[in-house]
Amino acid sequence: MATGPVVHGYRYGPHPAQAADLWLPPNARPERVVVLIHGGFWRARYDRSLEHAVAADLTARGWAAWNVDYRAVGPGPADGGGWPRTPRDVGAAIDLLADVAAGHGLADVVADPARVAVVGHSAGGCLALWAGARHRLPPGAPGVPEGGPRVRPGAVVAQSAVCDLVTAVAQRLGDGAVEAYLGATPDGDPAAYVLASPAAFLPIGVPLLLVTGADDDVVPPVQSVAMADAARAAGDDVTLAVVPGEGHYGPLDPESTGWRLARSWLSDPSARIAR
Repeated sequence: MATGPVVHGYRYGPHPAQAADLWLPPNARPERVVVLIHGGFWRARYDRSLEHAVAADLTARGWAAWNVDYRAVGPGPADGGGWPRTPRDVGAAIDLLADVAAGHGLADVVADPARVAVVGHSAGGCLALWAGARHRLPPGAPGVPEGGPRVRPGAVVAQSAVCDLVTAVAQRLGDGAVEAYLGATPDGDPAAYVLASPAAFLPIGVPLLLVTGADDDVVPPVQSVAMADAARAAGDDVTLAVVPGEGHYGPLDPESTGWRLARSWLSDPSARIAR
């Protein structure tokens, strides 16, 4: 019998980065699925391999993982992205899961928001929050199909996330990464920032876990702390974890405190009911 995860690759477009992998436990039918969205400041030199260790940990515990890639900005294998192409890619990748799940006898799992979660790290945390709110975004917004999302998560975990893109510009996070992603400053294209920045379209509408390392010097913890305060004020169910001694990349390690907290939170059914 197989002992490691079973991985199936799929495509949602012609670009090499328009791809996603379904990770399945080897000898069990998963009853939950986690969508993984990698980070890297939306830069094209990074890809979904950043989430391989987390995907393996999830499948080892009997869950399925849907590890998505997307076009990003700058030189690299995932070039050709940026606003609005990146969110269109992420939305298409998540919605493809409905068809993929049906092919593996998991249609009932993916159709139930309480059994679907999205986890994203860094810039992927921004995209995870965006994905959690897709059902609330206006029709025609990038990544929101006519008729609404086909796959709706019931919980979002944002790890070391860039939550407020306007503040991130002021903080010069990623040496201008936000401006490169959106192709403009907040003053140059305020409409894009409203549709792309999680802090701008609260409430998200699903339970949230914000995990950040107290020693994160890439995306400062204040991004998650301020987001937690604002989301609570808007009516969201929010859990905030500031992990002592951990930095930006801790949540990518299955042995880290940050990931163990996320895994424990995801295992709590009360945190997985869409609102």
